[in-house]
Amino acid sequence: MFRKAAVPTVCNGSYLQGQANGKLSSLDSGQPAQEEKVVLKKKVTLLRGISIIIGTIIGAGIFISPKGILKNTGSVGMSLTVWTVCGILSLFGALCYAELGTCIKKSGGHYTYILEAFGPLPAFVRVWVELLIIRPAATAVISLAFGRYILEPFFMQCEIPELAIKLITAVGITLVMVLNSTSVSWSARIQIFLTFCKLVAILIIIVPGVIQLIKGETQHFKNAFAGNDASVMGLPLAFYSGMYAYSGWFYLNFVTEEVENPEKNIPLAICISMIIVTVGYVLTNVAYFTTISAGELLLSKAVAVTFAERLMGNFSLAVPVFVALSCFGSMNGGVFAVSRMFFVASREGHLPEILSMIHVRKHTPLPAVIVLHPLTMIMLFNGDLYSLLNFLSFARWLFIGLVVAGLIYLRYKRPDMPRPFKVPLFIPALFSFTCLFMVALSLYSDPVNTGIGFGITLTGIPAYYLFIVWDNKPKWFRKLLGK
Repeated sequence: MFRKAAVPTVCNGSYLQGQANGKLSSLDSGQPAQEEKVVLKKKVTLLRGISIIIGTIIGAGIFISPKGILKNTGSVGMSLTVWTVCGILSLFGALCYAELGTCIKKSGGHYTYILEAFGPLPAFVRVWVELLIIRPAATAVISLAFGRYILEPFFMQCEIPELAIKLITAVGITLVMVLNSTSVSWSARIQIFLTFCKLVAILIIIVPGVIQLIKGETQHFKNAFAGNDASVMGLPLAFYSGMYAYSGWFYLNFVTEEVENPEKNIPLAICISMIIVTVGYVLTNVAYFTTISAGELLLSKAVAVTFAERLMGNFSLAVPVFVALSCFGSMNGGVFAVSRMFFVASREGHLPEILSMIHVRKHTPLPAVIVLHPLTMIMLFNGDLYSLLNFLSFARWLFIGLVVAGLIYLRYKRPDMPRPFKVPLFIPALFSFTCLFMVALSLYSDPVNTGIGFGITLTGIPAYYLFIVWDNKPKWFRKLLGK
């Protein structure tokens, strides 16, 4: 793609540079990095890997509104079943990514695996949609939850002004960008602290819930599977909501090159994280139902706050603070991981070269981090964020399903590829089928929004031929692109 000259504060850090046509360089190259090259260092330990996964998965959803699953299942028992099954399915997907991360030791996550299995065009479309819409919109949405809940204790008796929420949200987004641009180590340390806060927040809900069970508060679990009958469309939509709540298990694969001993730490971090999250999610929902009935939960705007107000009195003021910290952790983990996708895509020639440059002193992918800032701000102040996410949520599962299908394809295409960690074949087959089923369901249940998202995704195809394939560009066009 178009290339820019290096600026004084950064240096090209592509120590595993790809070919111009987007193909991957040798994965088994033993050549050391040249001395003048600046590279991302291996600073992600097992603990930091766990904190990235848990800290990104657990956002605002489990604390604010798990009612989407209850609404679409129709009963307490079925909703808890869906939470459990979604956790298991997410673990299956995470295990597939663990295999890919240990045999393809490059950062970039979805983009890198699609590029390796299916070539540059679908990989470019993936990073194109991620850069333009998915990541800015997703960051803006979780940031808005951060802004709302950090202000909650100051506006207990009145409605929080929307402008105040957006201004404090903008400050939070900027702080995350600065943190990730300044230091990998500090970003990882703060992520560990925020992950600890998330787990404390969940324990604040689970422990009183267990005490309620010991006291015999089980009336809401009687006839747990009785209630409104779930429609045929309702159950799949409940699974869709559940899988969205668990999404984030793939983020460690975005930073594979920075993980110490990835063959061991990636599978360990994924397994430990998913077990903790699944158990925590299920127990948190059980705790809610010890105090709140199914009908009351459906009417609540913030289930964790309602639960805390009933059991904790004045201490319930701490819940919005923990929710805000949880959202900040998701913001930090998402930016930390996805910036590496842009870094790798630039290194492979699919984005401007400046995005593959690393700060010579701080060893952070500074341009790949800050490129998200203006796009996120535009989404924050001008975009219909939730519509954007609805448009493109299908794209996430389409490409994740494609990645896992690529794992099966690589088993046959490259059987001799070293695989330090290998999952049984039925796991990727089941998971990829589930993803494709969810995509087909969204096309059937919401053809308008999904169709718009599909159209936005397809714009990546002409963009690929315009920016990547077309060599005889006019001079003015080359100057515009900085080449």
